[in-house]
Amino acid sequence: MRAAGRVVAEMHERIRAAIRPGVTTEALDRIGREVLEARGARSNFLGYHGYPAVICASPNDVVVHGIPGPRVLEEGDIIAIDCGAVVEGWHGDAAFTAPVGEVSPEASELIEVTRRSLMAGIEAMVPGGRMGDVGHAVQSVVEAAGFSVVRDYVGHGIGRAMHERPEVPNQGRPGKGTKLTAGMTLALEPMVNVGDGETFLTEDGWTVESADGSWSAHWEHTVAITPDGPDILTRP
Repeated sequence: MRAAGRVVAEMHERIRAAIRPGVTTEALDRIGREVLEARGARSNFLGYHGYPAVICASPNDVVVHGIPGPRVLEEGDIIAIDCGAVVEGWHGDAAFTAPVGEVSPEASELIEVTRRSLMAGIEAMVPGGRMGDVGHAVQSVVEAAGFSVVRDYVGHGIGRAMHERPEVPNQGRPGKGTKLTAGMTLALEPMVNVGDGETFLTEDGWTVESADGSWSAHWEHTVAITPDGPDILTRP
Protein backbone atom coordinates (compact mmCIF):
# COMPACT_ATOMS: atom_id res chain seq x y z
CA MET A 1 0.00 0.00 0.00
CA ARG A 2 2.90 2.33 0.61
CA ALA A 3 4.00 1.87 -3.01
CA ALA A 4 0.50 2.69 -4.24
CA GLY A 5 0.44 5.68 -1.92
CA ARG A 6 3.66 7.02 -3.43
CA VAL A 7 2.14 6.85 -6.90
CA VAL A 8 -0.92 8.77 -5.71
CA ALA A 9 1.32 11.37 -4.06
CA GLU A 10 3.22 11.82 -7.32
CA MET A 11 -0.05 12.23 -9.21
CA HIS A 12 -0.98 14.96 -6.75
CA GLU A 13 2.34 16.75 -7.09
CA ARG A 14 2.29 16.69 -10.90
CA ILE A 15 -1.35 17.75 -11.16
CA ARG A 16 -1.03 20.47 -8.52
CA ALA A 17 1.89 21.99 -10.44
CA ALA A 18 -0.28 22.19 -13.58
CA ILE A 19 -3.29 23.90 -12.00
CA ARG A 20 -3.61 27.43 -13.36
CA PRO A 21 -6.13 29.58 -15.24
CA GLY A 22 -6.69 28.33 -18.78
CA VAL A 23 -6.06 24.63 -18.06
CA THR A 24 -8.85 22.14 -18.71
CA THR A 25 -9.79 19.43 -16.26
CA GLU A 26 -9.25 16.78 -18.94
CA ALA A 27 -5.64 18.01 -19.27
CA LEU A 28 -5.19 17.32 -15.56
CA ASP A 29 -6.58 13.83 -16.08
CA ARG A 30 -3.99 13.21 -18.80
CA ILE A 31 -1.23 14.06 -16.33
CA GLY A 32 -2.62 11.50 -13.92
CA ARG A 33 -2.62 8.87 -16.67
CA GLU A 34 1.00 9.70 -17.52
CA VAL A 35 2.13 9.13 -13.93
CA LEU A 36 0.27 5.82 -13.68
CA GLU A 37 1.82 4.58 -16.91
CA ALA A 38 5.32 5.70 -15.94
CA ARG A 39 5.10 3.92 -12.57
CA GLY A 40 3.52 0.71 -13.89
CA ALA A 41 0.43 1.26 -11.76
CA ARG A 42 -3.21 1.13 -12.72
CA SER A 43 -6.07 3.41 -11.84
CA ASN A 44 -8.68 2.27 -9.34
CA PHE A 45 -11.00 5.04 -10.58
CA LEU A 46 -11.03 4.28 -14.31
CA GLY A 47 -13.86 1.86 -15.05
CA TYR A 48 -15.09 1.78 -11.43
CA HIS A 49 -18.84 1.26 -11.95
CA GLY A 50 -18.24 2.78 -15.37
CA TYR A 51 -16.35 5.91 -14.25
CA PRO A 52 -14.55 7.28 -17.34
CA ALA A 53 -11.40 8.93 -15.93
CA VAL A 54 -8.43 8.40 -13.60
CA ILE A 55 -9.15 11.50 -11.50
CA CYS A 56 -12.20 13.24 -10.14
CA ALA A 57 -11.98 16.99 -10.80
CA SER A 58 -14.50 18.96 -8.73
CA PRO A 59 -14.48 22.77 -9.09
CA ASN A 60 -16.20 25.32 -6.89
CA ASP A 61 -19.67 24.06 -5.91
CA VAL A 62 -18.94 20.48 -7.02
CA VAL A 63 -18.47 18.47 -3.83
CA VAL A 64 -17.05 15.22 -5.25
CA HIS A 65 -16.89 12.98 -8.33
CA GLY A 66 -16.66 15.70 -10.96
CA ILE A 67 -15.83 14.13 -14.35
CA PRO A 68 -12.85 15.71 -16.18
CA GLY A 69 -13.72 17.29 -19.49
CA PRO A 70 -13.39 20.47 -21.54
CA ARG A 71 -14.12 22.81 -18.64
CA VAL A 72 -11.47 25.54 -18.50
CA LEU A 73 -10.29 26.61 -15.05
CA GLU A 74 -10.59 30.35 -14.41
CA GLU A 75 -8.82 32.76 -12.09
CA GLY A 76 -10.45 32.60 -8.66
CA ASP A 77 -11.80 29.04 -8.98
CA ILE A 78 -10.92 26.27 -6.60
CA ILE A 79 -10.54 22.66 -7.74
CA ALA A 80 -10.60 19.39 -5.78
CA ILE A 81 -8.59 16.54 -7.28
CA ASP A 82 -9.25 12.99 -6.09
CA CYS A 83 -7.32 10.04 -7.51
CA GLY A 84 -5.99 6.61 -6.71
CA ALA A 85 -3.61 3.89 -7.81
CA VAL A 86 -3.22 0.13 -7.54
CA VAL A 87 0.21 -1.50 -7.20
CA GLU A 88 0.44 -5.29 -6.94
CA GLY A 89 -3.19 -5.46 -5.89
CA TRP A 90 -2.94 -2.86 -3.13
CA HIS A 91 -4.83 0.43 -3.29
CA GLY A 92 -4.06 4.06 -2.45
CA ASP A 93 -6.55 6.94 -2.53
CA ALA A 94 -6.16 10.64 -1.71
CA ALA A 95 -7.54 14.08 -2.56
CA PHE A 96 -6.59 17.74 -2.25
CA THR A 97 -8.17 21.09 -3.06
CA ALA A 98 -6.14 23.88 -4.66
CA PRO A 99 -6.73 27.50 -5.64
CA VAL A 100 -6.67 28.52 -9.29
CA GLY A 101 -4.59 31.69 -9.29
CA GLU A 102 -5.70 34.26 -6.72
CA VAL A 103 -8.83 33.30 -4.82
CA SER A 104 -11.11 35.05 -2.34
CA PRO A 105 -10.28 35.02 1.38
CA GLU A 106 -13.32 32.82 2.00
CA ALA A 107 -12.22 30.27 -0.60
CA SER A 108 -8.70 30.23 0.82
CA GLU A 109 -10.05 29.70 4.33
CA LEU A 110 -12.33 26.90 3.11
CA ILE A 111 -9.38 25.05 1.61
CA GLU A 112 -7.24 25.46 4.73
CA VAL A 113 -9.97 24.56 7.22
CA THR A 114 -10.77 21.38 5.29
CA ARG A 115 -7.08 20.44 5.23
CA ARG A 116 -6.78 21.07 8.96
CA SER A 117 -9.89 19.01 9.66
CA LEU A 118 -8.29 16.09 7.81
CA MET A 119 -5.13 16.36 9.87
CA ALA A 120 -7.12 16.60 13.11
CA GLY A 121 -8.99 13.44 12.18
CA ILE A 122 -5.75 11.64 11.34
CA GLU A 123 -4.30 12.57 14.74
CA ALA A 124 -7.24 10.74 16.35
CA MET A 125 -6.47 7.52 14.45
CA VAL A 126 -4.75 5.70 17.29
CA PRO A 127 -5.09 2.12 18.57
CA GLY A 128 -7.80 1.91 21.20
CA GLY A 129 -9.61 4.98 19.90
CA ARG A 130 -13.03 4.98 18.33
CA MET A 131 -14.32 6.02 14.93
CA GLY A 132 -16.42 8.65 16.66
CA ASP A 133 -13.21 10.28 17.91
CA VAL A 134 -12.06 10.71 14.31
CA GLY A 135 -15.34 12.14 13.07
CA HIS A 136 -15.63 14.44 16.08
CA ALA A 137 -12.14 15.82 15.46
CA VAL A 138 -13.02 16.62 11.84
CA GLN A 139 -16.39 18.10 12.71
CA SER A 140 -15.00 20.28 15.49
CA VAL A 141 -12.48 22.01 13.22
CA VAL A 142 -15.04 22.57 10.47
CA GLU A 143 -17.84 23.90 12.61
CA ALA A 144 -15.55 26.15 14.65
CA ALA A 145 -14.78 27.94 11.39
CA GLY A 146 -18.47 28.35 10.53
CA PHE A 147 -18.50 25.80 7.70
CA SER A 148 -20.52 22.57 7.33
CA VAL A 149 -19.49 18.93 7.07
CA VAL A 150 -21.02 16.99 4.17
CA ARG A 151 -22.72 13.99 5.78
CA ASP A 152 -24.01 12.22 2.66
CA TYR A 153 -20.54 10.91 1.74
CA VAL A 154 -17.92 9.35 3.99
CA GLY A 155 -14.45 7.86 4.03
CA HIS A 156 -13.80 4.13 3.97
CA GLY A 157 -11.55 1.24 4.69
CA ILE A 158 -9.03 0.51 1.94
CA GLY A 159 -6.63 -2.30 1.10
CA ARG A 160 -7.15 -5.00 -1.50
CA ALA A 161 -10.19 -3.02 -2.67
CA MET A 162 -10.61 0.73 -2.90
CA HIS A 163 -13.74 0.73 -0.76
CA GLU A 164 -13.83 -1.62 2.20
CA ARG A 165 -15.44 -1.62 5.61
CA PRO A 166 -15.69 0.26 7.89
CA GLU A 167 -17.18 3.59 6.84
CA VAL A 168 -15.29 6.62 8.16
CA PRO A 169 -17.79 9.44 8.85
CA ASN A 170 -16.72 13.06 9.10
CA GLN A 171 -18.77 13.67 12.23
CA GLY A 172 -19.31 11.67 15.38
CA ARG A 173 -19.42 11.39 19.15
CA PRO A 174 -16.20 10.80 21.09
CA GLY A 175 -15.89 7.29 22.46
CA LYS A 176 -18.51 5.86 20.09
CA GLY A 177 -18.30 3.73 16.97
CA THR A 178 -15.90 1.10 15.67
CA LYS A 179 -12.83 0.49 17.80
CA LEU A 180 -9.57 1.41 16.06
CA THR A 181 -6.82 -1.22 16.06
CA ALA A 182 -3.27 -1.43 14.75
CA GLY A 183 -3.24 -2.82 11.22
CA MET A 184 -6.36 -0.99 10.02
CA THR A 185 -5.95 1.07 6.85
CA LEU A 186 -8.49 3.83 6.35
CA ALA A 187 -9.17 6.60 3.85
CA LEU A 188 -10.35 9.68 5.73
CA GLU A 189 -11.85 12.34 3.43
CA PRO A 190 -13.59 15.42 4.81
CA MET A 191 -15.88 17.21 2.36
CA VAL A 192 -16.74 20.68 3.62
CA ASN A 193 -19.23 23.25 2.33
CA VAL A 194 -19.41 26.98 2.93
CA GLY A 195 -23.19 26.57 3.12
CA ASP A 196 -25.37 24.01 4.83
CA GLY A 197 -23.70 20.76 3.75
CA GLU A 198 -26.64 19.39 1.75
CA THR A 199 -25.87 17.88 -1.67
CA PHE A 200 -27.55 16.59 -4.82
CA LEU A 201 -26.51 14.18 -7.57
CA THR A 202 -26.58 15.64 -11.08
CA GLU A 203 -27.95 13.98 -14.20
CA ASP A 204 -24.63 12.41 -15.23
CA GLY A 205 -24.98 10.03 -12.28
CA TRP A 206 -21.58 10.98 -10.81
CA THR A 207 -21.17 14.69 -10.16
CA VAL A 208 -22.28 15.73 -6.66
CA GLU A 209 -22.95 19.43 -6.10
CA SER A 210 -23.85 21.48 -3.04
CA ALA A 211 -27.63 21.93 -2.85
CA ASP A 212 -27.39 25.65 -2.11
CA GLY A 213 -24.67 26.40 -4.69
CA SER A 214 -22.07 27.17 -2.05
CA TRP A 215 -18.45 26.21 -2.65
CA SER A 216 -16.97 22.99 -1.33
CA ALA A 217 -13.50 21.58 -0.56
CA HIS A 218 -12.30 17.97 -0.27
CA TRP A 219 -9.12 16.51 1.26
CA GLU A 220 -8.19 12.86 1.77
CA HIS A 221 -5.32 10.61 2.81
CA THR A 222 -4.89 6.85 3.07
CA VAL A 223 -3.72 6.14 6.62
CA ALA A 224 -2.38 3.03 8.33
CA ILE A 225 -2.98 2.74 12.05
CA THR A 226 0.21 1.43 13.67
CA PRO A 227 1.08 0.67 17.30
CA ASP A 228 2.83 4.06 17.30
CA GLY A 229 -0.10 5.95 15.79
CA PRO A 230 -1.20 7.01 12.32
CA ASP A 231 1.08 6.60 9.28
CA ILE A 232 0.01 8.59 6.21
CA LEU A 233 0.66 6.38 3.18
CA THR A 234 -0.22 9.01 0.55
CA ARG A 235 1.96 11.80 1.90
CA PRO A 236 4.47 13.10 -0.68
